Amino acid sequence: MSKMSDKTPEISVVVPAYNEAGNVVPLAREIAAALEGYSYEMIFIDDLSTDTTRQELIDAKAELPTLRVLAHRHNAGQSRSVRTGVLQARGTYIATLDGDGQNPPEGLCVVLDALMRENAPDNLALVGGDRSANRQDSAWKKFASKFGNGIRKAMLNDNCNDTGCGLKAYKRDIYLQLPFFDHQHRFMPALMQREGYLCEFRPVTHRHRTIGASKYTNFGRLFASLTDMMGVMWLNSRARNSRGADEV
Repeated sequence: MSKMSDKTPEISVVVPAYNEAGNVVPLAREIAAALEGYSYEMIFIDDLSTDTTRQELIDAKAELPTLRVLAHRHNAGQSRSVRTGVLQARGTYIATLDGDGQNPPEGLCVVLDALMRENAPDNLALVGGDRSANRQDSAWKKFASKFGNGIRKAMLNDNCNDTGCGLKAYKRDIYLQLPFFDHQHRFMPALMQREGYLCEFRPVTHRHRTIGASKYTNFGRLFASLTDMMGVMWLNSRARNSRGADEV
């Protein structure tokens, strides 16, 4: 693994943020501490927040030399924020986590080390975090998530218990092969597998939100997931995989 002295980072940590004042700068500091010794950059994407999220990030750049801040001109949602970050990323490997701080950044090392290990399968494209055993949310939110994940897992056969976990690591070039749509981030294992790639999952920790409020309602998330799931099922039904190509 290359070190921080490299001019081009090996890893780009992409963090979407919308109205996360008070959360983003402590989170950025935690990311810097967790990835000390890695070759990395962190990219926070402000999705046109109406609070002080953007200014807090701009001010933190003087303190955190690996921090980059991208600012949307229009609010576009979490998946578009992730895509904006990945398109601007310089790293070969992308790691994501949510801007609310509920994903402890030490989990970045868990998923990144698994993805980048020397004996990883050649077609391993993504390692996702699984909060199932450690999720710190209300009983109703955990029930709704478990219910939705169960339906998705059964219908898409993606072998993922917790696709809503923001903590993921994946290869940038493979991500850019995937079809993009709003809420794409919830279906990345299924979309990776559609292209013939392997996904793995690792248990990670989770913590309570201490500042701000969730941007999703349980019913809103479930409705969006069900409609998007039908689209992903259609995409899967239309997939034809060449299993690669050889120059002859």
